Amino acid sequence: MSEWQKTNWRSKPRVQMPDYTDQAALHAVEAQLAKYPPLVFAGEARKLKSALGAASRGEAFLLQGGDCAESFDQFSANAIRDTFKVMLQMAMVLTYGAKVPVVKVGRMAGQFAKPRSAPTETVGDVELPSYRGDIINELDFTPEARIPDPAKMLQAYTQAAATLNLLRAFSTGGYADVHQVHQWTLGFTEGEKATKYREMAGRISDTLDFMKAAGVDSDRAHTLQTVDFYTSHEALLLEYEEALCRLDSTSGKWLAGSGHMIWIGDRTRQPDGAHVEFARGVLNPVGLKCGPTTTAEDLKVLMEKLNPENEEGRLTLIARFGAGKVGEHLPRLIKAVQEEGANVVWSCDPMHGNTIKSATGYKTRPFDAVLREVQEFFAIHRAEGTVPGGVHFEMTGQDVTECTGGVRAVTEEDLSARYHTACDPRLNASQSLELAFLVAEELSALREDRQVRAV
Repeated sequence: MSEWQKTNWRSKPRVQMPDYTDQAALHAVEAQLAKYPPLVFAGEARKLKSALGAASRGEAFLLQGGDCAESFDQFSANAIRDTFKVMLQMAMVLTYGAKVPVVKVGRMAGQFAKPRSAPTETVGDVELPSYRGDIINELDFTPEARIPDPAKMLQAYTQAAATLNLLRAFSTGGYADVHQVHQWTLGFTEGEKATKYREMAGRISDTLDFMKAAGVDSDRAHTLQTVDFYTSHEALLLEYEEALCRLDSTSGKWLAGSGHMIWIGDRTRQPDGAHVEFARGVLNPVGLKCGPTTTAEDLKVLMEKLNPENEEGRLTLIARFGAGKVGEHLPRLIKAVQEEGANVVWSCDPMHGNTIKSATGYKTRPFDAVLREVQEFFAIHRAEGTVPGGVHFEMTGQDVTECTGGVRAVTEEDLSARYHTACDPRLNASQSLELAFLVAEELSALREDRQVRAV
């Protein structure tokens, strides 16, 4: 890898980033952020990389989830708690199905910027720049609101720091106790349509009862009361990322201090682009979204750039094709990875390829399509003999009505009731947990397959 500097991206082609009109204000904000402490630390990022290395070998499983885009207006302790809570519930169910540790990574404390399909949007006769997330501009459809404001980076940092502070407290302060988490899950299985999940919940209860009888309970085992919980976001706004980049004195490498894991989106993965250039030089685990237009050749170049030392856990390939299209694209990318002998974590993002516009005018994602893409992802890995290492969901712990379907059967007519997202539709708490049960079934079947082959 050629000598890397955190400013190198500035000489590369940039896409999906704002043009700030007030350069003096931008430089002042960058200078201010550069003085602030990093939000995460190198030891944490290394620990996550090690856990993801285990996921690449099938010895752990990645659960990555959270908001489409965090907002300043909807920021609250309750919202953070609710998403954290449902992720713990999902992780417990997945752990039971896979019989391996679940690596918990939130789309939190930094997921403020969003790539857009068009640079402008039109309402009536008025055309304005697109909303690009609260770290850049505002959702209100006015010329003033859509002007990129660098000061918003300072507000994003403050919110991210507060979010991380609460997550760390929840992770270690007893809120994550395994018995409490399971009690929450039992509430979900009491519903009339959740009968099929009650059996697995009952088996988890039996396991916990056995552990307690054997003397392994929360009072004696610290690991049953605490969890490792990491944060991640798309590293889209590179002025923010560079300002929080810090030199790790232990390794002499650069850390993206904005989050434990950063990823490159499907729209910003140009091999010679600014976003790849920035991500290749930091020690953090890096995700790479792979959509239908990802070519095998581009993927090979990107793997070499982003993981030149072929480290386990360094690179996560996040497949996002859409239900019915996985078979067309995933096998050819798996072949490209195998031809290079590359170490990667394969993760499934079944959200972005399944967005539709409902008859009522709301953008939504049908639960059945999300599930179908996950099932196709597992089926292909089983056929190829490769490891399905994780899942990546846009979700919230709140009772929103943004995706249709699930045991509580959100209909298109229900969407207007609690449609709160500023960007893309998210799974609600019930849908997220239901999906975890269904993924757990896939993991359990995969484990049984491996046991049969091993005999």
